Amino acid sequence: MLIGIDANEANVARRVGVSEFAYELLRQFEKLKTENEKFQIYLKDKPMSDFPIESSTWKYRVFGPKKMWTQFALPARLFLHHKKPDVFFTPSHYAPRFSPVLTVISIMDLAYIHFPQMFAQKDLYQLKNWTKYSIKKARTIITISEASKRDILKIYKVSEDKVVVVYPGIRAMNNTLNPHVYPMQELKTKFAIRDKYLLFVGTLQPRKNITRLIEAFSLVRKAKKHDVQLVIVGRKGWLYEEILAAPDTYAVRADVKFLDFVSDDELGMLYEQAQCFVWPSLYEGFGLPILEAMQHDCPVITSNVSSMPEAGGDAALYVDPLDVKDIADKIEKVLSDKELRKKMIEKGKKQIEKFSWEKAAKETLEVLENVGGK
Repeated sequence: MLIGIDANEANVARRVGVSEFAYELLRQFEKLKTENEKFQIYLKDKPMSDFPIESSTWKYRVFGPKKMWTQFALPARLFLHHKKPDVFFTPSHYAPRFSPVLTVISIMDLAYIHFPQMFAQKDLYQLKNWTKYSIKKARTIITISEASKRDILKIYKVSEDKVVVVYPGIRAMNNTLNPHVYPMQELKTKFAIRDKYLLFVGTLQPRKNITRLIEAFSLVRKAKKHDVQLVIVGRKGWLYEEILAAPDTYAVRADVKFLDFVSDDELGMLYEQAQCFVWPSLYEGFGLPILEAMQHDCPVITSNVSSMPEAGGDAALYVDPLDVKDIADKIEKVLSDKELRKKMIEKGKKQIEKFSWEKAAKETLEVLENVGGK
């Protein structure tokens, strides 16, 4: 069977969300492939250096023009290529238009439906129209949580057997930094971080609910029971101005630290040393940072909505993301109760055993083989 894949989402330097999902599946596909499976990887730019090496069963097709590549260049190549794939996989919302090949797409979430005001008009138009077309065109839709599946079924009125849930894995973030050569204290000095801190990781955008987190943190600081800092790791997304202004708004500027980029090693150390990971997002397709924190023995506080209870299981402490006092109370509870922290860490170790990229890749390949076989 010949499997075609649009790998452009994975072909970026800093991978988060769908880019990470696409890249990790590619890596696992290359490891799992057999002589009965061949992969043709379609790109508009040459593959990055960490992509799998080309072989007799793993080929790259790089071509342009880049503008409107998914809608014009890719379909043309699929029509004209002498050896068409048996199935084509797009690990994003957008299927190639007018494709002659049976297609499988992935949809992480429908945030643009729930929070349209948080998207630029151009992006919103494309998401709504191209996703609607792609869902109609696709033979099967892969999504990453039962919550997202319910959304797709409700909003797009597709049959239940057309949508398959494949939980993502957890990226390997094993620290290679030698603690004797690069101690945590050096990391704290580098980023001006105190000994005790709360951690948030995610793109600075309204959906992540960071402004309410900062307000809740201000209530914790005003109580003067805990001398902690709030460390926020993440690049600027969109509509981030209110987030950056929030520490001044709630009079905690000296206690909030924004870090744009840290390496995986540094992020692993930040997770390990944090008092807890607080992630009160308004909506998520899944919530990989929840599992990343648990992987590093960090207690997790997260939202009780959308997919986050699926990621956190019984290991996390849940909050109403719209209730600032609830967020503050749960932070206070975790900071004050050592036994609770210990139990959360132990449950977190069991929770992460349910998720792996190898498992996700096997389940995705099964979907592709079923569609391609038809």
